[in-house]
Amino acid sequence: MKNNDEIRNAVREHYGQRAKQIAGCCSGSAPVRLAQHAERLYSLEELSVLPQSVTGIAAGCGNPTALAALKLGDVVLDLGSGGGIDCFLAAQKVGLEGKVIGVDMTPEMLQLAKENADKMQARNVEFRLGEIEHLPVPDNSVDVVISNCVINLSPDKPQVFRETYRVLKPGGRIMVSDIVLLKELPESVRNDMTAWSGCVAGASGKEEYLAAIAAAGFKNVEIVSETASSRTGELASMIASVKVSGVRLA
Repeated sequence: MKNNDEIRNAVREHYGQRAKQIAGCCSGSAPVRLAQHAERLYSLEELSVLPQSVTGIAAGCGNPTALAALKLGDVVLDLGSGGGIDCFLAAQKVGLEGKVIGVDMTPEMLQLAKENADKMQARNVEFRLGEIEHLPVPDNSVDVVISNCVINLSPDKPQVFRETYRVLKPGGRIMVSDIVLLKELPESVRNDMTAWSGCVAGASGKEEYLAAIAAAGFKNVEIVSETASSRTGELASMIASVKVSGVRLA
């Protein structure tokens, strides 16, 4: 197996290239159409208010903002915010009384997200460079943490959930969409960096994933919905997309 730094570097390089591609397309080198992938996850009403540089790079496996019951004034943190799609949707729900913070470890993604925020004049959204295992966010400062198919990319998922617990206020909650395993992957897939970047090789077993959330201190952890993943046909029986919630009680 690769070590943690090798995994992070491979993931960072992959998503950095994706950000450069979408930025190049949207600067006029080629037309960009609304990504079919985004259409499967978000409503047309949600997508209609977003620029192509946001919708064209969406790579999630769910729509956590639709399930997070966000309220006006909430402070929301998005783990692995990418081009910002979930941040911008959350920002509409929390209003100017609230705030949305996106954290991403890929400088190119961060730059794209900031440019998207400028395009949308999103005054209640902020993007910060950082790893989700070491969040650049103070203790007890966030009402809701969301994440969309990113935690599976981390080589240290228990640390991600400990950090998530740290930054949440008492009574705060998480709502994440992610990929989990229903049975073990072949070793050849586990060691494939392309499969890591594709949100497959780094996935945890479903019970292991839920246990890591509970071990961090969260209560009332539940799977809100679960579907077989369509990311790789031959592995569909081994991986699933789940929407998981949990609450920090104290």
